[in-house]
Amino acid sequence: MATRVLHRRFSGLNEAKNWTRTKGQVATFIRGAPASNRNREDSWFKSLFVRKVDPRKDAHSHLLAKKEESNLYKIQFHNVKPECLDAYNKLCEDVLPSIHADKYYPCELVGTWNTWYGEQDQAVHLWRYRGGYPALTEVMNKLKNNKEFMEYRKERGKMLLSRRNQLLLEFSFWNEPLPRQGPNVYELRSYQLRPGTMIEWGNYWARAIRYRQHNREAVGGFFSQIGKLYMVHHLWAYKDLKSRESTRNAAWQHEGWNEVVYYTVPLIQHMDSRIMIPMKTSPLQ
Repeated sequence: MATRVLHRRFSGLNEAKNWTRTKGQVATFIRGAPASNRNREDSWFKSLFVRKVDPRKDAHSHLLAKKEESNLYKIQFHNVKPECLDAYNKLCEDVLPSIHADKYYPCELVGTWNTWYGEQDQAVHLWRYRGGYPALTEVMNKLKNNKEFMEYRKERGKMLLSRRNQLLLEFSFWNEPLPRQGPNVYELRSYQLRPGTMIEWGNYWARAIRYRQHNREAVGGFFSQIGKLYMVHHLWAYKDLKSRESTRNAAWQHEGWNEVVYYTVPLIQHMDSRIMIPMKTSPLQ
């Protein structure tokens, strides 16, 4: 099968010769084809092997995040005991909006959801800290003295099977997540990238995001700083699952979208999708 695939991919080339293999690197010399074809075929062939990671001279956070704002995001994943899900939701609806509305805390609840399809009996919360790490530290210290919040944590602990979180920055080319009216369903698509490929991912998506704005479906795009690293989260909103299907299919009608998929798929080690329903008090409805 591999022979047939290679034959199809190179059928438009007049001649290929002098294949050499040196220390895990394959060099290909191709004559008789336009430069654009040679580059595309060479790129496809290299994607079959381990990708070479280019050296970087600056941190991902400096190259990919928004410069004009110092926002830090925290995403929380709470796996709830099935019999406690309703009580957990009620507890969150009673406590979290008060923290969101209180200017004493430099943080905002961006959205809070239950997973509908994906991991079951799960809650996802997304917080924004305006001011970055100092704002996060300030909120943490102040909440230690908030008796209502400490009681909330105590009760919440009785209802959870496990929990985890990540600290995130937002990609500079995505819109900032803003409250929106519902009803909507939300999709959180999470990508574990190969180490060293975050910049490449950002470069492709900076051009590709325009293909996914026509129905206002793009909510936010983030990459991890603390927690599981080389993680990317894309948050989308749709009226319903049928709208999701038609919107995603429509992207393939735009010239250039297929190129984005072609070149970004090899960057991914693992990917996951959650369909989520907003809680009653979520700013993103």
